[in-house]
Amino acid sequence: MTGNMLLDRLGIRLPIIQAPMAGVSSPAMAAAVSAAGALGSIAVGATDAAGARAMISEVRARSAGPLNVNLFCHRPARADAAKEAAWIARFRSVFAAFGAAPPPALSEIYRSFVEDDAMLAVLLDTRPSVVSFHFGLPHEDTVRALRDAGIVLLASATSLAEAQAIAAAGIDAIVAQGWEAGGHRGLFDPDAPDERMETLALTLLLVRETALPVIAAGGIMDGRGIAAALAAGASAAQLGTAFIASDESLADAGYRARLASDAAYRTEMTRVISGRPARCLANRFTALGADIPARAIPAYPIAYDLGKALHAAAKARGESGFGAQWAGEGAPRARAMPAARLIETLAAELEQARRMEQP
Repeated sequence: MTGNMLLDRLGIRLPIIQAPMAGVSSPAMAAAVSAAGALGSIAVGATDAAGARAMISEVRARSAGPLNVNLFCHRPARADAAKEAAWIARFRSVFAAFGAAPPPALSEIYRSFVEDDAMLAVLLDTRPSVVSFHFGLPHEDTVRALRDAGIVLLASATSLAEAQAIAAAGIDAIVAQGWEAGGHRGLFDPDAPDERMETLALTLLLVRETALPVIAAGGIMDGRGIAAALAAGASAAQLGTAFIASDESLADAGYRARLASDAAYRTEMTRVISGRPARCLANRFTALGADIPARAIPAYPIAYDLGKALHAAAKARGESGFGAQWAGEGAPRARAMPAARLIETLAAELEQARRMEQP
């Protein structure tokens, strides 16, 4: 027993959660992290039920440790043929510069968990230790079924109102996602005003105003950052950008090169790549989107259909600047090493920070 109720429920000894990053985190990463005493995660929101089952099986073949499986609970996309046609036309010349053509039409490339009964069936059958939600919450019946299966539930919040909705839904803990976090904002409504609270401020608020354990997420890259989150009242810290450069990451060579360069010192919140706000390393794609109004961008993840196609076309010609190179404001402090060694390093840094705090 750790003395930390959340860690005991999660089955981990270290207050560290590896963030579930679609397209970056892998079963190998999750297994290595869990074997090292933290909570490893996989993101299955961008795959189907069969893909999720295969990923869970791969983690379990590598490690008997606890596993967090993350789902996207966004509002299902509403197609708008005119907006999508205009979006394709806007980028036609960019595709042409790489000797390619844009898709003739755009589609909803993956489903929201709120309408995916097959995904729920996989979770109830495989019973991962933890299931987490991003972009909102599933239906009440789904929450009840997962809880009845003995699964610990987490959900992301970017504001007090979202945290209160999470508590009311019967979720076990809140992931407080600060403005500086990399990747997609967990906003329940991407069209509503964003309070843009930073990680520590949001953590302090949610610890004070809710009764649930809080997991701090955003800009945390080392043991000192974890110690600061714990001092603010968090039960654990979730780190994502810190793992992008790890050996087990699925980030491609262009992504890794930009993360290791001066480009890491500038990240931008952009909606143009996927259709939802997400923090990305500043690149050619984010530059194109700088002057595009949100109302012109197709719904998520329909816009992502074109985004992925453009990245593929550019990458085929040796240009990596159109990738979804998600990263938080801590990007310059990313370290390239195996995931297990990173956990060991973080644990040692956390212990050192705690010793320095002692009188």
